[in-house]
Amino acid sequence: MGNIRIEEGWRNALAGEFEKPYFKILAERVRSDYSNGRVYPPAGRIFAAFDASPFDSTKVVIIGQDPYHGAGQANGLAFSVNPGVPLPPSLRNILKEVSDDTGTPTPADGDLSRWARQGVLLLNTSLTVREGQPKSHAGLGWEHLTDAAVSQLSGLRDNIVFLLWGADAISKRAFIAPARPLILTSPHPSPLSAHRGFFGNRHFTRANQYLVSHGLTPIQW
Repeated sequence: MGNIRIEEGWRNALAGEFEKPYFKILAERVRSDYSNGRVYPPAGRIFAAFDASPFDSTKVVIIGQDPYHGAGQANGLAFSVNPGVPLPPSLRNILKEVSDDTGTPTPADGDLSRWARQGVLLLNTSLTVREGQPKSHAGLGWEHLTDAAVSQLSGLRDNIVFLLWGADAISKRAFIAPARPLILTSPHPSPLSAHRGFFGNRHFTRANQYLVSHGLTPIQW
């Protein structure tokens, strides 16, 4: 993480964060963990969410917690896994709601890069995690960077849709500029909470209705 490689629009939006003391400490800690053991996603994919959905073309933001902590799962996009990787439970529930909401068939895999290419930022609150230790990099400083990303996007771009699922994601609402975007909230898609209001939230069609009403191309979920 010496030289930050990140999409140019995001680099400009977050440049101030990369110079702050917390980020320098965070970078050193994360670099040490990568050298001493298994950390996910692969180091070259830490900023994959930003690269896949450039600042100037992002239309929808989905916020996760931290990357998957099992081998071969995390690919740098929140909730996403590469083709051929079995669907984690939360992702399975997300794709079920997409199908129930939009009527589209359930896809053959959990690779959400197809959403990212359409302007869906799949942003985890923490961008790294140690193997087998969920939330092990929470509190290191990633939250400051992802708070800044949300703040910059909502402050500088119009008509962004934020899909906030679960308490951790909903807490990001404090960093969203008031009145400018559409904010949709619901319980988390985890099997522990999906039946308490994630299923049936219709966030995917509601997001598209908002985009179309503002002259933007809807997402092919």
